[in-house]
Amino acid sequence: MNREVWLDYLRVVACLMVMVIHSTEPFYLGGDGALILMPTDAFWVSIFEALCRCCVPVFLVASAYLQFPLHYSTGEFFRRRAVRILVPMLIWTVVYALVWGEPIQNFKGLLLNFNYAAGHLWFVYMLVGVYLLMPMLSPWAEKVSCKELQVYLGIWLVTTLFPFVRELAGGEAPLIQAADGLPAPALFPLWGEASWNAFGTFYYVSGFFGYLLLGLYLRRFVENKPWVKLAGCSLFLLGFAAIFSGLLRRFSDTSDVFPLTGSLGTAVAWETPINFCGLPVVMTTVGIILLFRSYLAGSNEDSFFYRNIILPLSKAGYGMYLIHMLVLGNLSPIFRSALGVGSDGVLGNWTTPVEILLTALVSFVIVGVMAVLIQRIPKAGKYLMG
Repeated sequence: MNREVWLDYLRVVACLMVMVIHSTEPFYLGGDGALILMPTDAFWVSIFEALCRCCVPVFLVASAYLQFPLHYSTGEFFRRRAVRILVPMLIWTVVYALVWGEPIQNFKGLLLNFNYAAGHLWFVYMLVGVYLLMPMLSPWAEKVSCKELQVYLGIWLVTTLFPFVRELAGGEAPLIQAADGLPAPALFPLWGEASWNAFGTFYYVSGFFGYLLLGLYLRRFVENKPWVKLAGCSLFLLGFAAIFSGLLRRFSDTSDVFPLTGSLGTAVAWETPINFCGLPVVMTTVGIILLFRSYLAGSNEDSFFYRNIILPLSKAGYGMYLIHMLVLGNLSPIFRSALGVGSDGVLGNWTTPVEILLTALVSFVIVGVMAVLIQRIPKAGKYLMG
């Protein structure tokens, strides 16, 4: 199969976006759960979240774009995914369990879920769940018409409004506090949901499932026409505006006096506009994919920059995701200590964005080099980096 060069570029950018997002989190998460020290932090958190929150859905759409429907047997598909996804995840899960938190408690918890000290590993569990659907849906995906697919995508898009419907209908949802400290707001029941039934009408056509269909739709039915650039730009800007304004409104509604503080429940409520399966993030996801495909679809596959920088990083992208918190988690407090906090820092109002970008960029370079080199280790590389 010929490489989709534009997707390699997009995956590399998405890796950087992930690191920007995780470099931003210390500026609104802290204390008892929610902590924003000053107005400049609230502004820059809103900017960077709006720009980069689409990073996770981009990975999922890219995977579906290339692999759905399946190009080989179910058994072969799962064998390849096990080597590519599960084995590296298990190895690095053990590493995180040993180096972060209490190893004994971490290993006990791993029987039921990922290590919450390495919270970014939630993505792998979700991805495996989507992969389990692919073989079952592949025969349908081979034959589905454009209109049929649009119907299901339409239903899914309606469900991306549910986080906001729940917020409006349910007010402040009570917080369920698990023993491990992970917050989970009680959801306002919608359309068949009840205390004895979590599987409402739209349960099976909601969530990350839609990104699987979106990857299929973009590949088969959206041609690279001139209007696509305008559509991509418009969708990204609309999604950006919705996320940015939504976050700022929630920050300002909490209090007019800084620092803003709150429980884990407050932090969960703040994150409603950046829900990965909410409409604003869907818009930025579709927008950035259309823009990259429009502008980079004809990129030179033999260029030095692509062959020696972009392609190796793209191939090691999954490994970069797995290991990046080991580097970023240590760099972030170093830069924050050196530069100071918010407008009181050495760069004034520019302290926060410089700290976020510096943490993300330095982490990206270090992690990228590490992942590429580890992946090239004979025999063992693919099991460590995917």
